[in-house]
Amino acid sequence: MSVRIGAVPAPLPADLLEKLGRVSFPTLGHYLEEGFADPGIVRLAGAGRVVGRAVTVRTTATDSTMLHHAAGLVESGDVIVVDTGGDVRHAPLGQVVATALALRGAAGAIVDGAATDIEEIAPLGLPVHGRGLSMLTTKLHDIDAGALNVPIVCGGVVVAPGDVVLADANGVLFASVDVLEAVIDIALADDAEEPDLIQDLRDGGRLGDLTGATATVEGFLA
Repeated sequence: MSVRIGAVPAPLPADLLEKLGRVSFPTLGHYLEEGFADPGIVRLAGAGRVVGRAVTVRTTATDSTMLHHAAGLVESGDVIVVDTGGDVRHAPLGQVVATALALRGAAGAIVDGAATDIEEIAPLGLPVHGRGLSMLTTKLHDIDAGALNVPIVCGGVVVAPGDVVLADANGVLFASVDVLEAVIDIALADDAEEPDLIQDLRDGGRLGDLTGATATVEGFLA
């Protein structure tokens, strides 16, 4: 076994962050198909929306040494993303790690596994997403394994250090800067049009007529 430490990723572009702060995350689901964590990863603590740079961590099933190391290195606005190697029984993130992250200014934490101390984490305001809760925790076994800032897997998605992490009550999306820059403007335009569509529905319009779906179906039948 061996430890792997990658380079600290570049900061996210400020203009992209500003736009991501305004877009509805599910609108991005109209234009993207990949990068969405499977629905088993849900919000366990915190509220609101998470937008930040991925700091990736891989732990072993029972040892959280690498996560403790990483928690002291995160920068303001970072989101720590933890690959537990498939283990969903041992919780690597609890009150101590969450407090360290919150004090460093982390924007959130995404764990492909369990968390613990959820009642103690809640007052911190740190958004935490994971697969559930457990009283069984990892330990500091000082095992020569694990990784920081290397590609990992979380929620069935390959996550690279420096990827953008978007998370809210609907789920989690991991995407590269390039992917999001290619769709963000059209997604914002889509959001801007939605209030008019909702009003048209309230005024008695039929959804298929308003979106063109009905004309498409009628074309199939013609």
